[in-house]
Amino acid sequence: MSDQPLLSRLDLNLLVSLDALLTERSVTRAAERLHLSQPALSASLARLRTHFDDPILARRGNSYDLTPLAIRLTDHTTTALEAARRVFESQAAWNPELSTREFSIYGSDYSFVTVGRHVSRLAREQAPGVRFRFMLHSPAVVEDAASRLRSADAMLIPHGFLSDLPYADLWQDHWVGITSTHDTTIGEQATMADLSARPWVFTYQSREAFTSASRQIQQLGIEPRFEAVVESFLALAYFIEDTDRLGLVHASVAPALERSADVRTFALPFDATPVLNAVWWHPVHDRDPEHQWMRGLFAQAAAELRDAD
Repeated sequence: MSDQPLLSRLDLNLLVSLDALLTERSVTRAAERLHLSQPALSASLARLRTHFDDPILARRGNSYDLTPLAIRLTDHTTTALEAARRVFESQAAWNPELSTREFSIYGSDYSFVTVGRHVSRLAREQAPGVRFRFMLHSPAVVEDAASRLRSADAMLIPHGFLSDLPYADLWQDHWVGITSTHDTTIGEQATMADLSARPWVFTYQSREAFTSASRQIQQLGIEPRFEAVVESFLALAYFIEDTDRLGLVHASVAPALERSADVRTFALPFDATPVLNAVWWHPVHDRDPEHQWMRGLFAQAAAELRDAD
């Protein structure tokens, strides 16, 4: 109850002004973006400065920089605006055929070209006004998933990275190796000696971000010598073609890589742990009928993927 008097005194329209100021870093450009007069937005900035006891925008020559506090406020402001938008867009009865809602989904390019494209097609058939915004995640986004998913609708990521959030399993995938089509040393299956001797290109290689197969190689006693790290499964092939490098990819995305670059796949010399892909969301969305419909769409798309295997 202690928060109620404070909230009642706040003008929540200031959130809109704050978001524009943080994005544009200019009163003039922010006013143009909001279709307001410059004096009106200057007045909002003055109120924000009083509230936060911080200048928000600090002049540097002919431009402005965000203060350290303003930088910290950037993500919070976006999240708060998105949450407010969702509150006022909610409907007692929701008809997907008439909806113009946009669903925002975090994931990797791998998840987008597999289940994501099926979801987009199904949505067009069932709800032609609905849009999906597929946003590439990063290690920082995954680490802050519980907060990010308050405003975003879902995250597509395999088990092993998130916990304490609702999820629905989608489909299981397995790992294959990838090498240049000109590589005559490795046949249909590599040996452990091949994995040890060759240079590698990895996707996501840090303490927080990694693939289960690359971690498994290390657990088997091989410390791969990687020459590049690229945070994209689709780009991986271009770092391997016409080289002696090796890589690891999910089997379901391998055909797309073989079509786009001069690469081929090979079987791994160990039983790589399969990947169980899932869609994750924040509990705040549990009883949202629109979100429930969206989750059902992912279930349909995953079923199509499983049937295609």
